[in-house]
Amino acid sequence: MPGGRLRPVDLARRHGLSTQAVRNYEEAGILPPAARTESGYRAYTERHAQALAAFIALIPAHGHRTATAIMQAVNRGETDAALKLIDESHAQLLDDRRTLQAVEEALRALVPAKPVASGVTFIGPLARKLGIRPATLRKWERAGLVQPGRDPRTGYRVYTGADVRDARLAHQLRRGGYLLEQIAPLIAQVRAAGGQEPLESALHEWRGRLSARGRAMIKGAAALDAYLTGHVEKPTP
Repeated sequence: MPGGRLRPVDLARRHGLSTQAVRNYEEAGILPPAARTESGYRAYTERHAQALAAFIALIPAHGHRTATAIMQAVNRGETDAALKLIDESHAQLLDDRRTLQAVEEALRALVPAKPVASGVTFIGPLARKLGIRPATLRKWERAGLVQPGRDPRTGYRVYTGADVRDARLAHQLRRGGYLLEQIAPLIAQVRAAGGQEPLESALHEWRGRLSARGRAMIKGAAALDAYLTGHVEKPTP
């Protein structure tokens, strides 16, 4: 385009987007406002191209919502606010890594429980085995950490081998300082995987996703830095 102007379609093609998506990003504040030609058409520049490239790179690193907020803050001139959002996202990734490590350590700490003759145990013996009170197990049940059945004759809680596994995993994570609401989804993952061994594959995939997100943060930071560097108006000669 003459004078270094870019059309919406020029930006869109670079990233496989529609021209409407580019216009929507401008209206949302993800791209800085574009100048208009005498005919009323949008005239973008390489600055807009850098902004779009930064946004696209930030999405896999921080998610669409946070990436949007980052670019909006930058385009308002609130760079510190944008950097704070990035810091918070990095902190969340670190917390996710610590959670993964806690789950892996908790699983390694588990040893096969001694089977009982009936294949089940009750709340008192299980509480004594774990060194906790029966009331704690009842609290864990209300939080969804354990899901014991009931003896049809007595109504007593009965814990299968899988229930014992869940209780022991919950115990390990509680000792690691995790809250019940943090533990519940992890226990659910163990149940969904069908036990500890199948969960190894899920943990491997989880670790891979965290690593991919960390790499994406590096790429996103580089693209955003390129935009911030070019954001400063250069004096005309």
